[in-house]
Amino acid sequence: MNHIYSEIDDVIEYIQKNIDDPLSLSHLADYARYSSYHFSRIFKQRMGLSPHHYVSSLKLQRAKDLLLNTDLTVRDIGMEIGQQSLGTFTTRFIERVGMSPSQFRKSPLHVNKYMKSLKTQTHLSRHSIIAPHFNRVEGTVEAEMPFHGIILVGLFTQPIPAGLPQYGTILTSLGDFTFINVRPSTYYLMATAITWEMRSNEILVPNQTLRAKADTPITVNSKIEIPKQNLSLRGPHLDDPPILVSLPLLMKNFLNRKH
Repeated sequence: MNHIYSEIDDVIEYIQKNIDDPLSLSHLADYARYSSYHFSRIFKQRMGLSPHHYVSSLKLQRAKDLLLNTDLTVRDIGMEIGQQSLGTFTTRFIERVGMSPSQFRKSPLHVNKYMKSLKTQTHLSRHSIIAPHFNRVEGTVEAEMPFHGIILVGLFTQPIPAGLPQYGTILTSLGDFTFINVRPSTYYLMATAITWEMRSNEILVPNQTLRAKADTPITVNSKIEIPKQNLSLRGPHLDDPPILVSLPLLMKNFLNRKH
């Protein structure tokens, strides 16, 4: 875990245990015994997200779980996570997960098909065509233990895997990846891994998947050669943001692009 402002750990644990309750900034700041301003500043410095963004992301992860494991209506689930408007709930869900709540609820029907198709992709290209080193992000994914499954790697514009990545790929084993012609901007490089044996609900609400992220944001422009990135897969940490984007949707998009 990140030890910068380690006192925030207690707040993170409190949020996760009480995610069904209203969690205002002032309430969380009081719990941490800080002023709202100071708490908001150090929370964002530690997590990369504002307290509001972090809480709302966990609540959307909670909504994903309710969609898969209850018969509650979409409207009721929105209200469960504090969204009084069905339209607002649906819009935010689409922005961060990549599909509507109703579509996500049907996702288990497709997960096994995508996994089966990816398992046959044994000759995925690990290297892009020859291209200049500028506007290019390349790296390698490693793990401390043997791994058999797929690894989803993406460049995101925020320090949380929410919404479709600006650039993404899938590996069927540990090793190298390359993104070329990357538009100038600042990106957060993140990855998560799915074993072949994982159940569909674990893939759709990936709380326990192995994951990795670059230590610092990556700034891309046409004048800087970006050092090779090294990602090391590990188990989840308390302070990891939830993986909101639909992993099966990324699989589908990848397979469509391959075909």
